[in-house]
Amino acid sequence: MTAVDYIFWLILAGVVAALAVAAVVIVRSNRQAELEAPPAAPELAPGAEPAPEAEEAAAEPSALDVPEAAGSRMARLRRRLSASTNPFARGLLGLLSADKLDAEAWEDLEATLITADLGVGPTTELIDALRAELAIDGVADPARAREVLRTELVKLVDPSLDRTLRVAGADGQPGVVLVVGVNGTGKTTTIGKLARVLVAEGNSVVLGAADTFRAAAADQLETWGSRVGVPTVRGPEGGDPASVAFDTVTRGVEDGTDVIVIDTAGRLHTKTGLMDELGKIKRVVERKLPVTEVLLVIDATTGQNGLTQARVFGEVVDVTGIVLSKLDGSAKGGIVVQVQRELGVPVKLIGLGEGADDLAPFEPEAFVDALLSEN
Repeated sequence: MTAVDYIFWLILAGVVAALAVAAVVIVRSNRQAELEAPPAAPELAPGAEPAPEAEEAAAEPSALDVPEAAGSRMARLRRRLSASTNPFARGLLGLLSADKLDAEAWEDLEATLITADLGVGPTTELIDALRAELAIDGVADPARAREVLRTELVKLVDPSLDRTLRVAGADGQPGVVLVVGVNGTGKTTTIGKLARVLVAEGNSVVLGAADTFRAAAADQLETWGSRVGVPTVRGPEGGDPASVAFDTVTRGVEDGTDVIVIDTAGRLHTKTGLMDELGKIKRVVERKLPVTEVLLVIDATTGQNGLTQARVFGEVVDVTGIVLSKLDGSAKGGIVVQVQRELGVPVKLIGLGEGADDLAPFEPEAFVDALLSEN
């Protein structure tokens, strides 16, 4: 082999070695790319639909609801409680349309007010005050009669009561709102609506699903919260409600939440054991933080039964405020006065209907004006 041949084969061997190294590098690079790349979506047969997981991955995050400001909700109050649908309001305005106020007219009004859940005591007070005022001018001047009626009704509803919703804790700690009531009053729905009110006012909120006895309660609460970006703490079905309540408060403190709202099982006020458990929930929560508000939800259509519930709950958990749900045209309205007198506790919130934002602060004068509205 000549020197030229030797150099040729040496160069050829070097080229082959370089190509081999390059091939190895390319193969390794392709393999790494395959490992890091996300799995490709499987091809679909014609007419086939993508799997639910694929749809969820491709979907844009749904926008959160923007709750209605609390102040604007009162505009609907007039329509819901007007005399066209409310027997309480019809009885009151019937007084103004009477040709004369004889004994029979006063007796008719008295019967209407009592059956509208105003109660015997408040009805007597209102009738006596109206008779004293209207005996002078009668109803010859409807504007004057309406003003007298409005004044006396506002007195009965008692604007002097403090209706502030205590949702702020001391020293920057979260406020803790415990919501109680019997089955069927709309308690869990009310909590969902309350969360919307609090969010609309700029508060951060966490919900506690301490109603562990009703299978759908936690799901229902979580659905309400998710609409406005509010998390829900929940436990196993049938688990210890007090434990869930304690975990909720712990979560609220750790997250620096403004308001903690805890749902409880819809206890029958006649079941002593369940009522005792409600007291336990409050005691366990207060190991961590004071309860700033205990709201009792009462169905406004239940009349005297609602008052019985109010008495028993008040003995167990020291109720600080009343929420009257379903206070629309089907409710009689007088329950507001009775329940406040029964407990010495103010009505703080009223449910006006089925809509997500149909919960509003209770304002005595606005309530009376709505009752006296004819449309």
